[in-house]
Amino acid sequence: MRNRTAITTFILLGLTEDPQLQVLLFIFLLITYMLSVTGNLTIITLTLVDAHLKTPMYFFLQNFSFLEISFTTACVPRFLYSLSTGDRKITYNECAVQLFLTDLFGVTEFFLLATMSYDRYVAICKPLHYMKIMRNKVCKTMIICCWVAAFMIILPPLSLGLHLEFCDSNVIDHFGCDASPILKISCSDTWLIEQMVIACAVLTFIITLLCVVLSYIYILRTVFKFPTVQQRKKALSTCCSHMIVVSITYGSCIFIYIKPSAKDAVDINKGVSVLISSISPMLNPFIYTLRNKQVKKAFNDSFKKIAFFFKK
Repeated sequence: MRNRTAITTFILLGLTEDPQLQVLLFIFLLITYMLSVTGNLTIITLTLVDAHLKTPMYFFLQNFSFLEISFTTACVPRFLYSLSTGDRKITYNECAVQLFLTDLFGVTEFFLLATMSYDRYVAICKPLHYMKIMRNKVCKTMIICCWVAAFMIILPPLSLGLHLEFCDSNVIDHFGCDASPILKISCSDTWLIEQMVIACAVLTFIITLLCVVLSYIYILRTVFKFPTVQQRKKALSTCCSHMIVVSITYGSCIFIYIKPSAKDAVDINKGVSVLISSISPMLNPFIYTLRNKQVKKAFNDSFKKIAFFFKK
């Protein structure tokens, strides 16, 4: 029996060895990270202080923005540190924590998107019973269920992953701690963990996508029964932002698994992972702000109040 190798640090290869590209990448990630945090914090603040945004839809949006900040913060700052200092080392414990947090936040987002689609279904298909069904206690319970479901799904593979052995290499071909490159450098039998990771990913994807699709099938059936075009447009406009975010989130994940060749798979995964951890969290606040009159009005009102305060 081979003793478990005491790996205390890993080396993250990152995305490129070109110094000029590293500078451009650092600037790009820093700007997108700042915009992401600022935009999502703005939405959280608006939904907390504006009385018109005290509805279930904006309560879920508030939690989604928190998840976006958490997810991008778990990935991007560590990579920015590596790019700026050249220090690519990450300790075993830091790697385990980063992997746990990114998986937890990412899976929770999928369940929250499914919950938000159900909220839209109730609002459009059962408007008279909306406030009764989507009570404050029910909404909070749904949020807790999203977190618990995500935790229960990622726990089994992560628990097994803590017992992996690393014998020949501690170099991770990625900019962060991701399951696939970590499993590749392990000298343990990773078959069971790989199958569990695939099963958990497919389970999460199918369950949440099924909820989203079913919700929108019922929404569209109800909307097409509306007598006027204006009523249809008004109903669909409340779903537009959510549908765009769902398309980006699920589309990105599908793209990861559509690999042109095994040789290019790692580079594609790293590239798409950068976009998911930087671009998506940055775009979502703008999507919800630009497509939503209530959020824009709340932002303008808050801006006027701040301007009036400083004039005094």
